[in-house]
Amino acid sequence: MNLLYSAMLAKADPSQVEGLARFFKTGPGQYGYGDKFLGIKVPVTRAVVKDCWRSVGFPELEECISSEYHEVRLAALLTLVEIFRHAGKKSPAPVPSSCPATALSSCPATTGHLQQQCVEFYLAHTDFINNWDLVDLSCYPLLGQWLLDKDRTLLYNLARSGRTIWEQRIGMVSTMTFVRHGQLQDTFALADILLHHPHDLIHKAVGWLLREAGKRDKAALEAWLRGTPGPAGGDDGGRTSGANGNVGATGATGGEGGSVMPGHDRTVLPGSNRASQMPRTMLRYAIEKFPEAERKAYLAP
Repeated sequence: MNLLYSAMLAKADPSQVEGLARFFKTGPGQYGYGDKFLGIKVPVTRAVVKDCWRSVGFPELEECISSEYHEVRLAALLTLVEIFRHAGKKSPAPVPSSCPATALSSCPATTGHLQQQCVEFYLAHTDFINNWDLVDLSCYPLLGQWLLDKDRTLLYNLARSGRTIWEQRIGMVSTMTFVRHGQLQDTFALADILLHHPHDLIHKAVGWLLREAGKRDKAALEAWLRGTPGPAGGDDGGRTSGANGNVGATGATGGEGGSVMPGHDRTVLPGSNRASQMPRTMLRYAIEKFPEAERKAYLAP
């Protein structure tokens, strides 16, 4: 019996379905077209996860992440984050073959390998991470945290060649963890890759992460916006590129071999005034915390 799935079904609230479907743009031609809802708000989903995550293994996660219901997929992702967060990194012991069929938290020898398994599971199931909330609530506490002390080539592959806007958004939003540790260079570099992306949901994600970087180092953000030499924008610890970007055969699925979406990833020339090139939504998000006079100057025609 899948306790997580059963607990989520028990929380269904039909009175909330219509509003959630409208909020997540499930109408014809919209980005969430065809998605189905149980009518469960995020705080309720988090409460279910808090009660159930210790009893969940990969087979249960597999069933939940592939569910037709949006909230059940979210519950699977939040559970994966909890398992990842509670797992240690130090033990090199292999995972017992019985563990994937049992509660992951009960496997005594998984502490080192389990986090990598979580990352590989995440990257192997990005087809089901198909709305902005599913991306934003899962990618940086899991993938971003995993890559904090590792090479980050994977995120560049996702941003450049992600098969969907959701994979590309994962590449960008995962840098939130780096920003919170004062490492801003990847956020700026990935913003360059996505500067001319055609989709509004990427504009918002890039602007949001630039705003967060600016809260850490306003001068670095201003230098990036104007294309002028400026502060380094945080220490990337030498991990922006290198030979250790893959997390295994499953992890290599993170958008490699996908087609680049049209209208972005143009070369950003040194000295380019990025603020004048950015979509207005992206720019507005990026400078949201600037003083009003500065915002007006950036937004002036």
